[in-house]
Amino acid sequence: IAHSRATVLITGESGTGKELLARYIHSKSPRAGKKFVAINCAAIPSDLLESELFGHEKGAFTGAIQSKAGKFEIANQSTLLLDEIGELPLTLQAKLLRVIQFGTFLPIGGTLEAKVNVRVISATNRQLSEETLHGRFRQDLFYRLAVLELNAPPLRQRVTDIPIIAHSILQRIAMRDNHPVKRLSEAAIGALQSYHWPG
Repeated sequence: IAHSRATVLITGESGTGKELLARYIHSKSPRAGKKFVAINCAAIPSDLLESELFGHEKGAFTGAIQSKAGKFEIANQSTLLLDEIGELPLTLQAKLLRVIQFGTFLPIGGTLEAKVNVRVISATNRQLSEETLHGRFRQDLFYRLAVLELNAPPLRQRVTDIPIIAHSILQRIAMRDNHPVKRLSEAAIGALQSYHWPG
C-alpha cells in the first residue's frame, strides 16, 4: 500500500490509531522525504474548511488580507491525511472529488486552477458506505477515496498485541526518565487484556 499511488481509506473506531497508520504508510512511501500533512475535517468550522483545504486569494472574502495556501498546495508531492472525512460537508465533497480525479482545484477567489500531485489518505470512524445510502456522503467520492481500504481494529480485538505495546510504553518511559525498564506482572497483563478499551 505504501508504494502505491492509490488513495487509501482507513476505518476504525476512535482511538484505534488511524492517523498513526496513515503516518506509517507515508513513512514507507516514495514520498517519505516530504512533509506529511494532516487536517481534521471535524475540527474546523465548515465555513473555514474550504479555505483550509484549497487556500484563498487576497481579498476573496472579508478578512482575507493576504493569499493563503491550502493543505492541498502544502502537501504537493507528498501525502495529505483527511481525518474524520465523514464530517466533510456535502458542499465541499464535489470540490474534493475534482482534486482527487484531476489533481486540480480553484482557490477561493482565484481565477487560475492550481495543479497538485498529492497522495490522499482518509480516515473515519463512520461507515461511509452506509452514509452514501442516506445521501450524507457522495457515492462517487466514496469510491475515489476507498481505492484501498484498511480497517484499524480496536485493541480488544487484538489482545495479543497488548504485552508488546505495554512493554514499548514502559521502555519509552524508562528512557525519558532515565530509569531501568520495569516489567508488568502476569496479573497486570491479564487485567490489561481483559479490559474493553473503549476509545
